[in-house]
Amino acid sequence: MSLLRVSPLAGLLSAALLLTGCFNEADKTPEKSADQRLRLAMLQPPRSGLTPLSDDAFKLSRWSTAETLVVLDKLGEAQPALATNWQQTGNNRWRFELRSGVKFHDGSELDATTVVNALTVAASAAPKPRILDGVQLTAEADGQMAVIVTTAQPDPLLPQRLSSPQLAILSQKAYSAEGTVNPLHTGSGPFELVQVNGTSSARLERFAGYWGERAKASGIDVSFVPDGTARGAALRTGAADIVEAIPVSQAPLLDQRLIHEVPMPRTNTLYLNTKSGVMQDAAMRAAVRDAINRQQLVDNVYEKRADVAKGLLGPALPWAAELRQPVSDPVTAAKPAGETITLATFSDRAELPEVAVYLAQQLTTAGFTVNQVVREYSQIESDALAGKFDAFILSRATVLDSGDPVAYMYSDFACKGSFNIAQLCRPEIDQALQKAAAIPAGNARREAIMQAENLILATDAAIPMLHERVIQGEAADIRDAVRDPRERTLINAATQRMVQAD
Repeated sequence: MSLLRVSPLAGLLSAALLLTGCFNEADKTPEKSADQRLRLAMLQPPRSGLTPLSDDAFKLSRWSTAETLVVLDKLGEAQPALATNWQQTGNNRWRFELRSGVKFHDGSELDATTVVNALTVAASAAPKPRILDGVQLTAEADGQMAVIVTTAQPDPLLPQRLSSPQLAILSQKAYSAEGTVNPLHTGSGPFELVQVNGTSSARLERFAGYWGERAKASGIDVSFVPDGTARGAALRTGAADIVEAIPVSQAPLLDQRLIHEVPMPRTNTLYLNTKSGVMQDAAMRAAVRDAINRQQLVDNVYEKRADVAKGLLGPALPWAAELRQPVSDPVTAAKPAGETITLATFSDRAELPEVAVYLAQQLTTAGFTVNQVVREYSQIESDALAGKFDAFILSRATVLDSGDPVAYMYSDFACKGSFNIAQLCRPEIDQALQKAAAIPAGNARREAIMQAENLILATDAAIPMLHERVIQGEAADIRDAVRDPRERTLINAATQRMVQAD
């Protein structure tokens, strides 16, 4: 990989940052080339050399260069991709039939051997990809164009699990004997990754041999721009066509026709300590529940670019609201009468300390005495998990890599959950989660998930406050950029820039 060359887009973005604040309504978008390439500004640079075994996999997925056996639809159900059909052939066994005629960017063809190699590398990696935490998976060829995947324990969500970008299938040339994985020229998507310039930029070209719809854009020029002000300026000045994750603070400064808010499966939640301190008392937790003014947080902290929460699962999962039932016989709130509580959060997400200020005011008005603690996440996580705070504000992803919320709910609210900040342990909740986990994907599983959510909400151990959105910038001449709540796809074969004729 080249580490020296800087892409033209990176230079334009640097100029955009220097010029931030120097433009007015008379600004004109720079004249664009007739070349139908897409210029993309992304939030985070690669952290692990773009290996799909890390979170960098989501970049490869968002660029449509690496593909998985299956993809997820809006309901989180598996749909064909590199695999065309699958069936469960035993409690622990699944058979996947592979798509014929698929070529990788290096000219090799998709077959069972290639898939087995990719899945085996992922399953034996150290550390494992996040999607395989706690999962023992093996793969073997069943003829030339089918694969048998076996798990140590029954896994009704295995097809959804295989949709994770971390389990992308690359050609065998991608995998070295030393354990590294190189995605250059080894994907199968409509765009071929041809150059990576360290943590500054990347370049992709349209792949003429793609098995599906031919890409309308001739390529993608990617720049990694961690500074939010620079990303906002890139959209404003025309230095980028598509901009990822524009900060809330920048949104009012931009042409509102160019920004698009996408609901995220992420809930800003207040966790209350049910094991020790003031919040052991369910009536005190109810007092906190009744004191929170969610609309104030949405309006003042998020500038109305978030959604008031009615449950743990928000509008990024459209089925949740339809299946949600109100908590029956909610606990009656007690009067705090000056009880002292410690409210904690972390500073890594800029909005959370401000949320804490508003919450402290609301709780003080309700009668609590509130002490605040704010630290960097790395310095506060262990104390939060140890139950050292009465209340903890967390921005929490509610749908993990399988597209299903059961893993999040178990982690946060089961007796043996690994992320149980609320110190909650209720046999009925564990039973409800175990029931949901055993049901195959579909409406029955979704109903079981919402029954578990109802039981969790009834404890007031976790009080959902708001659901976050991501703000995506798109130039006026961009068509069919993907607005994906799961952040798996951003540019696909249909995405294009409409070039005006002279």
